[in-house]
Amino acid sequence: MSITELLNIKYPIFQGAMAQISHYQLAAAVSEAGGLGIIASGGMTGEQLREEIRELRKLTDKPFAVNVMLMMKNIKDIVTVIIEEKVPVVTTGAGTPKFIMPYLKEAGIKVIPVIASVKHAQKMQELGVDAVIAEGSEAGGHIGETNTMALIPQIVDSVDIPVIAAGGVADGRGLAAAFVLGAQGVQMGTIFLASEECPIAAAYKDAIVAANDTATAVTGRIAGAPVRCIRNEMTDHYIELENKGTNRDELEEITIGSLSKAVYEGDTVHGSMMSGQIAGLVKEIRPCKEILDTIFADAQKVLQNTEIKL
Repeated sequence: MSITELLNIKYPIFQGAMAQISHYQLAAAVSEAGGLGIIASGGMTGEQLREEIRELRKLTDKPFAVNVMLMMKNIKDIVTVIIEEKVPVVTTGAGTPKFIMPYLKEAGIKVIPVIASVKHAQKMQELGVDAVIAEGSEAGGHIGETNTMALIPQIVDSVDIPVIAAGGVADGRGLAAAFVLGAQGVQMGTIFLASEECPIAAAYKDAIVAANDTATAVTGRIAGAPVRCIRNEMTDHYIELENKGTNRDELEEITIGSLSKAVYEGDTVHGSMMSGQIAGLVKEIRPCKEILDTIFADAQKVLQNTEIKL
């Protein structure tokens, strides 16, 4: 069964769950346009999530998902709300969903973890998940070590469940490439940062549009918690101190509240503007519907009309 049939969606395109960004406005727009909109529950209380879900349903009756960060202290409240509100799909990150799987599956909820290695993909299949999102290091935010081109075919060959490719996709060529590598769809975040419906500051959107191929930097590599953002004064300062061996507590002081600064205040100097390397392909701010329609149509053209001769 294809991912579109499994989830009852038009396009095999997921919107990435971006903390403090992927609220109901964005998720609803993506779902209504035919993709899988995803609400990022990280940092929310159970009742805040409930309100997000109900606001989304005022805007669309299409399938959607909630992302669960498994390290959250209020995970029980979040899962309870998800079940009570009859959310159809859950994506997970930052750990194994093993301890919540029985509750989600009993409620008939599809479970799709984000993973970054073959080993983790195989473990998730053993748990009985419905699919996996394999995220390469080109992605924005918290990243793994292997890039998408190398990661996807290895994971596709190692599991029997659908694989969704994430990291480095922002147009029809990327979607077509994911299909060729064996994925059944893609998850994209950066392209949706530059959507009309994305609830972030205009300056953050403008920074995505202005980015080029070398615009991002990765902080936290030495500490083993790499995060990719648009390069700015904050990231340069962080990396400088990191390379000098500054202790972790001092480094965390630099980043506390930095995502909020970017998202809500539009602080492009000291804020964490999480973004993937593909930002250089994002040239304008568009409605989600136009983004999805164009990407899927362009992917079909690429796959049908390729003139490559081997």
